Amino acid sequence: MPPRTNDHAPESGRDTGPAEPARLSAPSASTGAGAPPGPTNARPGTGDRAGARTGTGSGPATRTRTGAGARTKARTRTGAGTRARSETRAGVKTETGAGDGAGTKTETGTRARARAEVIVRPESGAEVTGPGPEASPSGVRTASLRRFATTARRSRGAHLTVCGALLAVAMTAGAVAGGGDRGGSPAGAGAGTDAAPAAGALAAGVLAGGDLDAGIRALQSHLRAQPRDVSAWANLGLAYVEQARTDGDPSRYPQAERAFDRSLSLGSGNEQALAGRAALAAARHDFPGALKYADRALEQNPYSERALSSRIDALVELGRYDEAAEAADTADDRRPGVPVFTRYAYVRELRGDVRTAREVLERALGGASAPADVAYVATALGQLAWNQGDHETALTHFARALAADEEHLPALEGRARAQAASGDLAGAIGTLEQVVVRSPLPGPLVALGELYEVRGADGDRTKAADQYALVDAHAALARAGGVNADLDTALAAADHGDPEAALRAARAEWDRRHSVHTADALAWALHRNGRSEEALPHARRATATGYRNAVFLHHRGMIERATGRDGDARRSLTAALELNPGFSLLGAREARAALEDLEAAR
Repeated sequence: MPPRTNDHAPESGRDTGPAEPARLSAPSASTGAGAPPGPTNARPGTGDRAGARTGTGSGPATRTRTGAGARTKARTRTGAGTRARSETRAGVKTETGAGDGAGTKTETGTRARARAEVIVRPESGAEVTGPGPEASPSGVRTASLRRFATTARRSRGAHLTVCGALLAVAMTAGAVAGGGDRGGSPAGAGAGTDAAPAAGALAAGVLAGGDLDAGIRALQSHLRAQPRDVSAWANLGLAYVEQARTDGDPSRYPQAERAFDRSLSLGSGNEQALAGRAALAAARHDFPGALKYADRALEQNPYSERALSSRIDALVELGRYDEAAEAADTADDRRPGVPVFTRYAYVRELRGDVRTAREVLERALGGASAPADVAYVATALGQLAWNQGDHETALTHFARALAADEEHLPALEGRARAQAASGDLAGAIGTLEQVVVRSPLPGPLVALGELYEVRGADGDRTKAADQYALVDAHAALARAGGVNADLDTALAAADHGDPEAALRAARAEWDRRHSVHTADALAWALHRNGRSEEALPHARRATATGYRNAVFLHHRGMIERATGRDGDARRSLTAALELNPGFSLLGAREARAALEDLEAAR
């Protein structure tokens, strides 16, 4: 399974003080005074994809200490709005705009169309908007990505032209979606005259129901009436981050940034916006920035769950694992809950302590009550089981996650990988096709492409190439949203693209941070460029923490073989297949073939 970060975790609300301990079996508190709750979702700690994961509230939380010093607990999240205007047809220019009035124009020959109407520009200069009647966010975005990526595959020149058109159309579609009104009615009807609920009532009411779009519309209405509400602007920013996470659409991050900036301009140094900026920075893979903003937020409120969680994420992603463990202990003491438990477990897993990681997650699952929390933690347990090669248990956990939330994308992706490893290739392809239609992210796109290659039916080679081309398209979209996409580029390009581009991206990422995942990516990119001796120290570093990852072992084994260390290669490749024989159908096939060659050469 691909590296795990904070992409799919529950978002937290405002924290106002220490949580009171309670039994894990008791329902966890989702909200506190002034704490906007919201839908929760999943994906633990490090690994290097975009996102943010935190919990909510200031009320009592559940907690229990495990035998290994870990604890377990449970919690929730938040929502908000957007702006854009676009129209693309054959030969017609496209305009996309943002709250600062900036826009881009691109000539395109595609027959796509998306519209959004700017509803009101409060004195802040950051718009509160909703979509026009023709918006169809996920369909427009995904169709645009696929259409442009398919064209991009045909030539390098076409690829460059297509990226401009892709960003114009796909970003506009994302901005339309960010308006939150999926029903198609303009959010601006009656702007400034709607009865706007108080921010606290809005948070405790609309967002607690888990309907992010409804929460966004309510926040938009509130901010039209009260454009100087510091807390509401922070919540709006968090909702943009959350929408980017749930839809896999990074074009919403600039709107989030402007909302946080507006909140900070109205209330300099307010903890809510600082913690939101930390979550946004982590989502963009700016982990030094995430750490900076988290520390600033914690100076204002040492019990901010979002800031505590973002601090763990940043330290993990920077490869500062000892500090991450200390941060997890601190967060566990101050703000126990699902977001902290899953991070605590992941830090333990990265250090090779799978037993404690599993125990913490099982206790957290036992104390989770909200469906989204159940889906989040059950998915983390499924990912842990899958990493250890226990595919049957993984499928059981993913089934429980999907029973709680049938649209939980990390659980669907995990189920597909476990299905493939268990021999259900058709089921795996069908499940991944569902995932990439809704959220075309690099991990599932590459996985689907590889399954097409393994199946080898008529047209599958072209289908696989289309998936790999979409990774490039998504990386371009991510960068336009301020996301550092170098790790995704390195991992995909090393196996399915340009090895030289993979190496450039991996080196750039290594210059920024030294995590086990960046070490592995750099090692593999160097190897794929024929520089295996240079790659070997990085491959060894990737496996040095005790983290049990079959992909890392496979990469190390192939690098050892290329450098003439046959005995080491046999040990590493055998360990990879014994740990998780289904870690990748193509990778496992390569590992088995290499072992056969090594045995024949003895």
